[in-house]
Amino acid sequence: MQLVIITGMSGSGKSTAMRVMEDIGFYCIDNLPPLLIPKIVDICGQAEGSLNKVAIAVDIRTGDMFSEIDDAIRSLKAHMPGQVKVIFTEASDEVLLRRYKETRRRHPLSSKYGSIAEAIAQERAQLSPLHARADYFIETSGLSTAQLGEEIRGLFLDNTADSLLVKVMSFGYKYGIAGDSDLVFDVRCLPNPFYVPELKTHTGCEDCVRDYVMQSEQSKALLSKIEDLLEFLLPLYIAEGKSQLVVAFGCTGGKHRSVTFAELVGDALREKGYRVHKLHRDIAKNR
Repeated sequence: MQLVIITGMSGSGKSTAMRVMEDIGFYCIDNLPPLLIPKIVDICGQAEGSLNKVAIAVDIRTGDMFSEIDDAIRSLKAHMPGQVKVIFTEASDEVLLRRYKETRRRHPLSSKYGSIAEAIAQERAQLSPLHARADYFIETSGLSTAQLGEEIRGLFLDNTADSLLVKVMSFGYKYGIAGDSDLVFDVRCLPNPFYVPELKTHTGCEDCVRDYVMQSEQSKALLSKIEDLLEFLLPLYIAEGKSQLVVAFGCTGGKHRSVTFAELVGDALREKGYRVHKLHRDIAKNR
């Protein structure tokens, strides 16, 4: 099991870090009392490998129970050598004050200490021993949300392309454009196998249809330009922290040309190391 404990100053980006951890495949639990961490680890360890990557956020919101976090981390690292990592997120007092004023959120200790500034000071004092135990320290004062996500992905992904799931789908315009699409390519301008009797009942998943569509010079040129565009765009989406991109190809019925392009582009992206899910929404419809 890979266990990551995320802690640090309130308002310093722990929630963002947890969202990124979830996007890259970790089972995430927020605001867990430290005493329960070993129990949760035992339960996840009995789940036959389905929960082998776990991220737990623990911070001052647990009140007096937070004092048990140091003992919990020490015990976990002793029983799981090399499997437990602690991320500590931090920001300057000035930045934390500005963030609380902009969001108008309450600091977890503000009811006890009155002002946000005093609450931040008290929290910093309580967290100082834990800071020394951290494996990774992330100062977020000058980081955007996307930059923080990039740092997290860099720590836990061998290949940053794994952080983005590219959903490549085909659809038929006569059934409506796919509503969740980020990029839509209309391939109705290409030769249509529907009008070839021996190809009409086949689909773009089959070589006969694919060969017919791709024998056109226009089809070859369009495929090349789309692949070049995606090669340029995908690293930008990853750097921005996008976790899923839907690339949709549409033709009239969603069975021939769009399927052909979705298959070819999906395969090309997989060869470049991206996580790809292919979906042919309308391939079985016949209206």
